[in-house]
Amino acid sequence: MATHAEPEIWFLTGSQAMYGEDTLRQVAEQSRQIASALDGAPGIPARIVWKPVLTTSADILRTCRDAAAAGAVGVIAWMHTFSPAKMWIGGLDALRTPLLHLHTQANVQLPWDEIDMDFMNLNQAAHGDREFGFIQTRLGVARKTVAGHVSDPRVIARVGAWARAARGWSAMRSLRLARFGDNMRDVAVTEGDKVEAELRFGVSVNTYGVNDLVQVVGQVTDAEVDDLVKEYDDSYRLVPELRVDGDRHESLRYAARLELGLRAFLEAGGFRAFTTNFEDLGGLRQLPGIAVQRLMADGYGFGGEGDWKTSVLVHTLKAMAVGVEGGTSFMEDYTYDLTPGRELILGAHMLEVCPSIAAQTPSVEIHPLSIGGREDPVRMVFDARPGPAVVLGLADMGERFRFVANEVDVVPPPQPLRRLPVARAVWRPRPHLAGSAEAWITAGAPHHTVLSQAVGVEELHDLAEMSRTELVVIDADTDPRRFADQLRWGQAYYRLAKGF
Repeated sequence: MATHAEPEIWFLTGSQAMYGEDTLRQVAEQSRQIASALDGAPGIPARIVWKPVLTTSADILRTCRDAAAAGAVGVIAWMHTFSPAKMWIGGLDALRTPLLHLHTQANVQLPWDEIDMDFMNLNQAAHGDREFGFIQTRLGVARKTVAGHVSDPRVIARVGAWARAARGWSAMRSLRLARFGDNMRDVAVTEGDKVEAELRFGVSVNTYGVNDLVQVVGQVTDAEVDDLVKEYDDSYRLVPELRVDGDRHESLRYAARLELGLRAFLEAGGFRAFTTNFEDLGGLRQLPGIAVQRLMADGYGFGGEGDWKTSVLVHTLKAMAVGVEGGTSFMEDYTYDLTPGRELILGAHMLEVCPSIAAQTPSVEIHPLSIGGREDPVRMVFDARPGPAVVLGLADMGERFRFVANEVDVVPPPQPLRRLPVARAVWRPRPHLAGSAEAWITAGAPHHTVLSQAVGVEELHDLAEMSRTELVVIDADTDPRRFADQLRWGQAYYRLAKGF
């Protein structure tokens, strides 16, 4: 797997000079303790870096600017005492990192018998944070608010979800994506405004000729191929015809050469996501299968048929899921089981499903592919592990983007899929197949998606807030008629919010 440097989240504490040095020393000590508790929490995937207590507008502005300059992926702010909010206007206006407002206090229980005015003077977050909340709302600052003590696991879980979203947002903002060829001809949903995507999400999307990749594939050495083929043999269950003495072994070697070439091209260009298209393979002998699957397992984003929007999502959710149990993969709703009371969706793609969601060691196989006009491609075959998951799509609505998420439960296939030679996932969508499908289609959501068993709806809400992008969620409580009304209200809101 690819390694990810542990990101920083800065912990800012608000107060004011009028309290005097003795009180401010106590504020600093208690804020360090809160930051330390967050930094030591295993559910928060970042270093929590404490910063000195902020008591002036100049200090606040400088610190908010420094957070972005230093590469912090987010800022947590807490008003330990009463910090007059006009001091925060300049800093919040200049802030370019995601913000979490932690509404907490140093103590869990009140020492009722000991409370005096010194205690009241020190512990003022109950109204200090309300002052801070007002100025955030007044300025229209995107943020998440979490209330409770840091010893509460629910608080840690919510802060952790926001921190994962902040990691994803940071990854998206710096993402470079290579499209090998264009998108599939005459397909609507894989189109999109790449200029708006760079403005909204920060991702740079550019196209490269497939034969640029072919040239790099041709430079791979036999020794490199030997080493990778051995890795395949050690890691997966190779079918006999692909083994060293098998009659299709050369196809496995070419698949390895293709992976090595793809990886070299992406690494050289600083790309963390890519697309392919079976209609545009140039001099490639196979449509990439196992190569794409293994690159996704290493954190790369991928979209089939030139679908760069889904490729962006795959990489973003994988960045959010670092260190979390469960996998994340490119996916496509393929076909239904409409047996009353037992309705299911069978998801798959031609070749490209990530082994991070596999329930067992994948089998590496070779089978014909009726599209693309190339040699039979090598791919991993497996079933997805059961458990709750989310399916996420990104649609370009013309004047804005829309995230659409569906909570689902991945289940074992009711019967073995012995004749289906691709990786696949079977799931039961919430609230049920009919309600899910009606809502999904009404929302204009795409057929290419990301399926994640590591990222949940709360993280997606936080990501949508950070990117100021519409998110609609289909879950157990979804009613298609109310959902359609929600879309109309959202459409009105986002048009008004954008201005005239």
